[in-house]
Amino acid sequence: MPRFGIMTAPMQVGYEDILRVWQEADGVPQIEHAWLFDHLMPIGGDPLGPAYEGWTLLSALAAQTRRLRLGLLVTSNRFRPPAMLAKIAATVDVVSGGRLDFGIGAGSRPDHPLARREYEAHGLPFHDFAHSMGSLAEACTVIRHLWTSPEPFDFDGEYVRLTGAYCNPKPVQHPHPPIVIGGRSSALLRVVATHADIWNIPGGNMPDVISRSALLDRYCAEIGRNPADITRSIHLGVTYTDPAPTRTAIRAATDAGFHHIVLGLPAPYPEGVAQWVADELIAPS
Repeated sequence: MPRFGIMTAPMQVGYEDILRVWQEADGVPQIEHAWLFDHLMPIGGDPLGPAYEGWTLLSALAAQTRRLRLGLLVTSNRFRPPAMLAKIAATVDVVSGGRLDFGIGAGSRPDHPLARREYEAHGLPFHDFAHSMGSLAEACTVIRHLWTSPEPFDFDGEYVRLTGAYCNPKPVQHPHPPIVIGGRSSALLRVVATHADIWNIPGGNMPDVISRSALLDRYCAEIGRNPADITRSIHLGVTYTDPAPTRTAIRAATDAGFHHIVLGLPAPYPEGVAQWVADELIAPS
């Protein structure tokens, strides 16, 4: 059966509004997971509007919910060194009582100017595509090792170098929180095949989504991994005035084998929006 969740992009909206929606969703059993994104500046609307740092906000929401699984869809691997990110994520898993789904991706596309500007504004390097793929693969290796290794270790990779690396406390979940990798490029799908428990793709073009899923199957076969071990996840947009297109997209996605559905809720959020999602989008599906 499909597992449904919501996404509240933490930009152009107030903290109390996001908290209200998450606490509403925490009481609606049909909604099983909730997500934020990871941008340091708005990627839509007023470019000088508010945008909350994702992991800080996620920890606050984790402390004020009890049931929802939660995560970032997805963390930019360009923003934080992987060992630091492993520590942050372990802390959120502890705060949430073991409800973290660890989302990670290569980082913003270089052709997205509103996303690209946040790197220059925060003094963060923006390397080329090959660097972003290689560093993502190494980050996944390092993060998993930090979560599971009982002893300090060194790591001498091409992009990541650590001496005496160790994570304590460990995450609550064993062996570690599920790793969710988001994206659609062929190179990224090879990283997904090796490291991911869940793969998420932005929806909209179902023929492309289906072909990307088939490509992931092929990459899994090449390395001897069962493709069924990777849950297929899709992000679908929502329009409050006309839910029919989202219902149609949900049916198409589930027919294609995507059973982890993330419904993107635009702000402002109506009162009772979580129950509306359950009644208008999930129940008819």
